[in-house]
This record gives sequence, C-alpha cells and structure tokens, in this order.
Amino acid sequence: MALKYWAIIFVLGIGWGMSFMFNAILLRELGPLSVSMGRVGFGAVGCWIYVIGARKKVPSDIRRWVALFGFGVLSYAAPFAFYALGQQDIASGVAGIVNAMTPALAVVAAHFWPGGERATLMKSLGVLCGFVGIVVLSLPLLQENRTSEMWAVLITLCAPVCYAISVNVARQFKDMEPVVLVAIALTGATIAIAPLAIWTEGLPIVTRAETWGALFIIGFVLTSAAFILFYWVLPKVGPTNITMPTLIAPISALVMGSWILKEPLMPEHLIGMAAILFGLLLIDGRILSGLRRSRRV
Repeated sequence: MALKYWAIIFVLGIGWGMSFMFNAILLRELGPLSVSMGRVGFGAVGCWIYVIGARKKVPSDIRRWVALFGFGVLSYAAPFAFYALGQQDIASGVAGIVNAMTPALAVVAAHFWPGGERATLMKSLGVLCGFVGIVVLSLPLLQENRTSEMWAVLITLCAPVCYAISVNVARQFKDMEPVVLVAIALTGATIAIAPLAIWTEGLPIVTRAETWGALFIIGFVLTSAAFILFYWVLPKVGPTNITMPTLIAPISALVMGSWILKEPLMPEHLIGMAAILFGLLLIDGRILSGLRRSRRV
C-alpha cells in the first residue's frame, strides 16, 4: 500500500480519536443531545456541499429516503448522543477506548444476523479479549462504588452496539454512492435528534469561541470531510486496511485527553486498551496468518 494511503489512514484514526476531546469541550456549554445535533447538522451541511458541488446523483424514491433517515438515526444521531451522554461522567480517553469495541461487537452482530458472517474461533477469542478490556476499565469504578461512572461506561458502550448493527443494515444500500448515503443519513439524523434536543435541553446558546471551534471541527472536519475521505480511500486500500483507524483512535483519544484536557491516566486505562487492541488484532487475523506463513517458509 502506498505511503500516502497509510498517511490518510493514520490521519483518520487520529482525527476520530480527537472527536472525544472535542465532545468534552462542547459539553462545557452544551447538553449531550445538543452536541449530537450540532455534529450531525454541521456534518450534513458539509456533505451536501460536496454532493451538490460534485453533482452526485441523489435517489428520488421516497422509501429509500425514509430508510436512509432511519439508518442515520442508528449510525449517527444515537451513537453521537450516547458518547456525549457517557462523557458527562467519564474521561474522553475512556470513551475512546470503549469505542474500540466496535469491531468486536460487529463480529457478534454479524454472527447472529441473517446471512451474516459466522464468527471463527479466533474472532470469538478477540471478542472475549475486548470484553475483558471493558471489565478492566470498569474495575476501579466498581471497587470505589462510583455508580454514575459505571453507568456512563455502559451508556457509552451503546454507541459501538449501534455501529455494529448499522454495519449489517448498510448492506441494503451498497448500490448507492457512499457520500450521498452519508449526506441523506446525516440529514435524517439531524431531523430526528433536533426536536428531542430542543425539547429536553432548550435552544442551544453558544457564547464561547472554543465551542464554535469545536463544533466546526467535529462537524465539518471529523464528520463530513472525514467520511468523504474515508469513502475515497476505501477502494484504494481495501476493506481490511480501512479498519486500521480503529486501532489508532483509542490511542489518540487517550493521549489527547491526558495531554490537552489534563485527564488522569490510570494503569487500568492502559491495560484495558491493550486488551481491546489485542482482541482487534485477533479479529483482524493478519498478524497470525503472517506468522503461520513465516513458519511454513
């Protein structure tokens, strides 16, 4: 794979890991549902600018739009809200580590999904390692009876569950231009989350420059621009290599949270992250298959 494609993969991983830091900044002034609304709203605007500028074909079937709106709620509005809800009580680095459970949960969802891929022994061990990592992350909270933070971890875990299900739902849209799919889905996510956010948290009032900056970056850069770049590089690197940002994002989230936000870095964070990342390597399978090939040689 060319060096420039590796650079794009690392940039995506670092960027998506940084999104948890920007969530923490936004939560200083906005409610969690407003954070989700801002991200999907700005993201939708950015994607539509690209779709219209590039003159991409948009589907005319109203049923397809309704289905994509529902997909947007599952893939964007709900997970972004779950992350923001959880980050009210846990550090951004911990949320980033929990996010790394997405591939493991995707293996579970695909195994039980009609027509989905059955989990192998190695993938099952990878899923087990992932859950061990979550338990390690939660041990200090259980020992110190920090119930609110324990619930926050579980709420945050709902986001990768949404992603794991949406990966399987996305198969029905494989005939669509990916950027058009994301634009319509983000629009549906905005339409769904906006009334709920305004009803429960009121109209968002932004007074700080850092909040506007975080909204701009998390919406336009880390949502619309990142997904446009993601789908551009996908056919060039293949579906296996494109999963690499999942390994980079939790490290980025932990480093940024500790360095920029001065969040505490505990041994359990590092051990839990190591267990989850090792599980991802087992699920990916390339390292073990490489070892087998080298032994044969």
